[in-house]
Amino acid sequence: MKILLLGSGGREHALAWKMAQSPLCEQLFIAPGNAGTAQYGQNLDIAVSDFEKIKAFCTDNAINLVVPGSEEPLVKGIYDYFQQDAALQHIPVMGPSALGAQLEGSKAFAKQFMLRHNIPTAAYREFSEENYEEGVSYLRQHSLPIVLKADGLAAGKGVVILDNHEEAVDEFTQMIKAAKFGDASKKVVVEQFLTGIELSVFVLTDGHSYQLLPTAKDYKRIGEGDTGLNTGGMGAVSPVPFAGKAFMELVDERIIRPTIAGLEKEKIAYNGFVFFGLISVDGEPFVIEYNCRMGDPETEVIMPRLQNDLLELFNAVAEGKLAGQTIYEDERVATTVMLVAGGYPEEYEKGKVITNIPAPARDQIVFQAGTKATGGEILTNGGRVLTITSLASDLGIALTHSKLTAEKINFEGKYYRRDIGFEFV
Repeated sequence: MKILLLGSGGREHALAWKMAQSPLCEQLFIAPGNAGTAQYGQNLDIAVSDFEKIKAFCTDNAINLVVPGSEEPLVKGIYDYFQQDAALQHIPVMGPSALGAQLEGSKAFAKQFMLRHNIPTAAYREFSEENYEEGVSYLRQHSLPIVLKADGLAAGKGVVILDNHEEAVDEFTQMIKAAKFGDASKKVVVEQFLTGIELSVFVLTDGHSYQLLPTAKDYKRIGEGDTGLNTGGMGAVSPVPFAGKAFMELVDERIIRPTIAGLEKEKIAYNGFVFFGLISVDGEPFVIEYNCRMGDPETEVIMPRLQNDLLELFNAVAEGKLAGQTIYEDERVATTVMLVAGGYPEEYEKGKVITNIPAPARDQIVFQAGTKATGGEILTNGGRVLTITSLASDLGIALTHSKLTAEKINFEGKYYRRDIGFEFV
């Protein structure tokens, strides 16, 4: 098979690493990729949403499978673009239609979908410029804390939790009136705050059946003890210690099954990953958000624990035969620690030389995220730079191994959280 993977982060490095192991992988191309993905395939100077260039490359190079890593091409309709073009229809795209991708692309769409299918989630209201004053009044009498979510895509940073009514009104105003998150915050969802512990659950679906992948928990806040600004993710662990058999049966019965059945009932084309951002409230699962692709950095702990051939699973999705597959997991625990640029998630510098990245080993892989190769050197090229995944029989041991490597890798301004998995160790 000749595969085109779209994206340039740590998630895409992990997917490239995993797919390249398959005997089915004849050639792997990554657009645009990073210095890490180049170890497993050929990087291309093509943007993830430049569909015309993607089409030309696919037809010129006899591509057999397209794997969008990030949400952008999915929300912009790459699945539909391929389906509607006679020259591309034969190439499976591992992702949902543009309508299916609205589960991530619009918080309001996702909330309405959950209400229609009785899927447990927090109570909410949605506001825009049209009913802004009503929103201000609603916020002033809302119980604290208040959760504000930009309706559209905001690179994982469009969610704000506030403990003060005036700060909430100010943030709400910044979102709607000052376009703090651009078009993403033209509409704002105000959500009930749920108290509990979060986790990420992933399935692969062919639109009818589904297979559950290893669970993970990521850590969004920049500061230790889950403090400070939200980021794209500072680390992750897999599996999630509290997500035992009984809890996961509840998740399956109340959330996963009704979601897949709802998509099929509403005739929403969906082939690929569904990411369920969940919270356990006194042992009861609720949906915080959906994503229409794998998470980052969760992919960096899930792919090393997934023992299946990923391309075999993708073929089963494309053929509608996923029900016949069985998922196998490595019994070891995986942890990943993200190294970020100084100043992230606010202003940071690029172009810093990175040294001492170790080669992949059986129990540790360094996945590259915001990197580029120039003149024989690897340079920082983003806020989240590298993520160090370690596998061990015990969570504490795996975390120790990741942190030891984090100390050895060098670049100017390097920062990482030393407490990933703190509540489980």
